[in-house]
Amino acid sequence: IKQNPCFLRYLVFFFPKLNLFQLMLSCPKFTEQFCQMQVEDDDKVGLYSYKVQSTITSRLANTMIQAKMVNNARRPQPIMFDVQVPKGAFIDNFTMDINGITFTSHIREKSEARKMYAQAKAKGKAAGIVRSNALDMENFQTEVNVPPGMRIQFQLHYHEMIRRKLSSYEHVISVKPGRLAKHLEVDVRIIEPQGLRYVHVPNSLGDHFNGITTISKGEKKAHVSFKPTMDQQRKCPKCSSTAVDGNFVVQYDVNRETTGGELEIFNGYFIHFFAPENLDPLPKNILFVIDVSGSMWGLKMKQTIEAMKAILSELRAADQFSLIDFNHNVRCWRDNLVSATPAQVEDAKKYIQTIHPNGGTNINEALLRATFILNEAKSLGMLDPNSVSMIVLVSDGDPTVGELKLTTIQKNVKQSIKDEFSLFCLGIGFDVDYDFLQRIATDNRGMAHRIFGNQETSLQMKNFYNQVSTPLLRKIQFNYPQESVSDVTQSSFHNYFGGSEIVVAGKVDTENLQHLESIVTATAANAELVLETLRDVEELDGFMKKDKYADPDFTRKLWAYLTVNQMMAERNAAPTAALKRNITKSILQMSLDHHIVTPFTAMLIENAEKDEIMLADQPKDPRKGCCPGHASKSFWKAFVSLPCRAGADLLLTLVCLCVSVDNDPHFTIHLPKSQRNICFNINSEPGKILNLVSDPGTGVVVNGQLVGAKKAENKKLSTYFGKIGFYFQKKGLKVEISTEKITLKDGSYAITLSWADTGHVIRKQLLISVKRESNVTITVGKEMSFMVLLHRVWKKHPVNVDFLGIYIPPENQFSPAAHGLIGQFVSEPEVSIHHQTPGQAPEKPQAIMEVKGNKLTVTRGVQKDYRTDRVLGTDVLCWFVHNSGKGFIDGHYRDYLVPHLYSFMKKP
Repeated sequence: IKQNPCFLRYLVFFFPKLNLFQLMLSCPKFTEQFCQMQVEDDDKVGLYSYKVQSTITSRLANTMIQAKMVNNARRPQPIMFDVQVPKGAFIDNFTMDINGITFTSHIREKSEARKMYAQAKAKGKAAGIVRSNALDMENFQTEVNVPPGMRIQFQLHYHEMIRRKLSSYEHVISVKPGRLAKHLEVDVRIIEPQGLRYVHVPNSLGDHFNGITTISKGEKKAHVSFKPTMDQQRKCPKCSSTAVDGNFVVQYDVNRETTGGELEIFNGYFIHFFAPENLDPLPKNILFVIDVSGSMWGLKMKQTIEAMKAILSELRAADQFSLIDFNHNVRCWRDNLVSATPAQVEDAKKYIQTIHPNGGTNINEALLRATFILNEAKSLGMLDPNSVSMIVLVSDGDPTVGELKLTTIQKNVKQSIKDEFSLFCLGIGFDVDYDFLQRIATDNRGMAHRIFGNQETSLQMKNFYNQVSTPLLRKIQFNYPQESVSDVTQSSFHNYFGGSEIVVAGKVDTENLQHLESIVTATAANAELVLETLRDVEELDGFMKKDKYADPDFTRKLWAYLTVNQMMAERNAAPTAALKRNITKSILQMSLDHHIVTPFTAMLIENAEKDEIMLADQPKDPRKGCCPGHASKSFWKAFVSLPCRAGADLLLTLVCLCVSVDNDPHFTIHLPKSQRNICFNINSEPGKILNLVSDPGTGVVVNGQLVGAKKAENKKLSTYFGKIGFYFQKKGLKVEISTEKITLKDGSYAITLSWADTGHVIRKQLLISVKRESNVTITVGKEMSFMVLLHRVWKKHPVNVDFLGIYIPPENQFSPAAHGLIGQFVSEPEVSIHHQTPGQAPEKPQAIMEVKGNKLTVTRGVQKDYRTDRVLGTDVLCWFVHNSGKGFIDGHYRDYLVPHLYSFMKKP
């Protein structure tokens, strides 16, 4: 080894039973070369092409992201395709090419797709694609285990409608190749028949790339190109890491010649873009309802106060306003609306400055107080008939005081507003139930916006307010000749705000029509408007046919995009189950007709022979998640079955771990046969040691010792895992993982690793890999692996302590003799769940579960998987078994208490 370090590779690959740890101790050169080999292999995934192509045709953006990679290492490497897709975009195609094996996609009804997947799964191998939350984006991620020398190409297609905000269209493309690319290109083409006013590319990727982007603009077309060389991609001249990591942004606006809007007709569809300018603002009556509960303490409250002071300064003299702040109580700065005079505005700013967050969250009473003030002002004739009334709610959490049932709050507010006002909701941070805010805002002719708590909270709040601060029109109605058009999207709107745009679409009979006329009626500040537009139905034909980049399907796609989103909103607000079912059928049919993934369809990805199948599945319920039956707010998933091929193992690696214990401590057991998650908590005492796995067949023991929170909440002391012990009896090795350190013991020998470092230890073919301040992975040959996650809290946290979570993949090869709180489920029990009934909360139904001869009442709930996001976690939807899992686990949880961290347990 000293004379020829390359000989090391021969030893490692052809003599796997070598005691590598002893070699590392006896030969420093071995250690150096072995570590270097690990680093080299990690870096030998080559990205030789990363290409983004986006074409915008009349606000319809079609985007393709393509990555071509190769495994240059001497051993199989996991290669990941991880891109971010804007929220609300429709993914319509995904393909893979693995050394000549091509996979293409098809959209199927969800139950049919799942049936096909189940048949494929029976072949034995599975894989996953995940879509997850990341601020205003969602991750599309797949991981493939690629043999040495093999090339792989990923290609994802999605489309979205670009909405106009603050007088600009903004197209955002996530460009995160993850490594240097031999060829990197972002290519954006804009085709706007109305004509382009301007095209601007802000420096969103940083000063590092000044001068690289080129913009070519014509009257109706533009081309934006970003092609950094490999040297330009480097963070520094000698760096091997890429500086390309962020959003590439293109901003533009179009010309507007007529106040009645622009009609574009092509291929049997019309799109009506309406964004009038040069109108006097309508006066507004606005009530700011601000959450000042204890969870708003700190930076969130400071940023909210800063934003509110700026917003108050922008009120116009004709506006009326007031402030409500609430925690468990509701307080009004003024009990009625007052004019936005300089003196009143200054007084309101002083009031805001005195707010000190504390207490609970009484959203119901706060919103009802706001609607009462507006209703009373209207009944007393205090509101200008041409004014626009609105409520702006700013909150960071769910209700904890007063009315807690979200559906009741939604109903109460709807009845109180009576279609008279608009409700806009700002959800701050990660704890807020944003789905609820979206429902209650949409239900009351408003919209919701999510703000993530950081240094830019104030700016985000002000930008949102600016979108609704200038009402120009009210009661807008779009009219078209009924004999010529059909299937028109929403055509009646409560308000139009300056800087935005209203878009209406429909089908048009171009065979028997030469011109299409629209009439828009609306109320402006000083008049009742009637705006007419007349357009030749063939006017666009010549322009579209001449441009090779223009999407000939843009009108159809825009109509489908608007229609599906409108139906989704109608479904959420449907008053009866029958109406909801009918709307669901319509959404399903639209999804199949237009080849898009929605909550009621799934994407099947298969090769030409159709003997290898992947399922990409966006769940029906937005809370469902990455593993079968798992849950997460905007996840979708995929699974693949790949038969073995000579010379190459094409197994895709499952990215979700489906057996986990985390938090307080929450057990989540995935049952693959029944495709269900079952959850239970263990309510024991600090210091007690619970057996998780006890397998005399393999000689493996996993135990966890509980640690208590710093103080009890609601008279209950929460407990977590403070230590986890692994005993590999046949190897004579013990591993102790605490929140302070990781220790490997072999008889009298011990080696300790710190959470502050990233490193590896190998002994007797047991590999311990530590990722700094994140996780530890223990790998035992090819038979088993375990992941332990570290959760840190800030040093002076008043309640919580540092704790650990453990995640065990279902592929672990335990023996049939395995037991323990987790080990007993190696043999999956028969589970039947039936007689589902509504629970106290609508999102938590109850049911009867029959298992092991017991009938248990279980509740549908949400637990957390922290593997992909250690701070926020991923929601996991499961059936919760009460009383510490009694009836689901064998015996009583006390049967699983053991005396030492490495003790085997006896079966209860």
